[in-house]
Amino acid sequence: MTPDPAAQDGQAPVRLLLAEDQVMIREALAALLSFEGDMEIVAQVGRGDEVLKAAQDTRPDVAVLDIEMPGLDGLAAAAELKKILPGTKIVILTTFGRPGFLRRAMESGVSAFLVKDSPADKLTQTIRRVLAGERVIDPDLAAAALADGLNPLTPRERDVLAASADGGTIAEIARQLYLSEGTVRNYLSACIQKTGARNRAEALHIASERGWL
Repeated sequence: MTPDPAAQDGQAPVRLLLAEDQVMIREALAALLSFEGDMEIVAQVGRGDEVLKAAQDTRPDVAVLDIEMPGLDGLAAAAELKKILPGTKIVILTTFGRPGFLRRAMESGVSAFLVKDSPADKLTQTIRRVLAGERVIDPDLAAAALADGLNPLTPRERDVLAASADGGTIAEIARQLYLSEGTVRNYLSACIQKTGARNRAEALHIASERGWL
């Protein structure tokens, strides 16, 4: 049996929260991380809107969050988590290596951003590095983010464009966001212009593909 490093040096194991909506992947991650003698899974959730309560109940040292989850995406959950538990380090895992996602992650106070096709031992190394105060970013994604430039959309433009995803009318979007119809039109016009799209549907598609929303 492999000696427990945490037990040998008298330190408590690293407390981990896992958030991943695909059960098989979540259980595989839990098994991988639990195999490390100095790590303990204290919470597992399958929805983004379950992250905060689980974190408040268990006070993890590190939260490993998938970016695509029902209820609340990983980046939004990360932003809320940092407000409530600023000492918890956050590692984002994603299948989608979009530069815009990386920029949003950095704005949310995320400590690490990894794509899921990274080697398995990269995750355990990353957890230890963020606990040591480092920020860990997939190098290829970082290079792509620099080449792609900054997100041209303002936070309010992103809100309005995202609200248009279900095909609602200008009036419906205005009511949802408590804005005037003229303001909504102006924001959507700006989104179309900044993305180089022909209409709001295309602007939404472009912004989503680039991780700007």
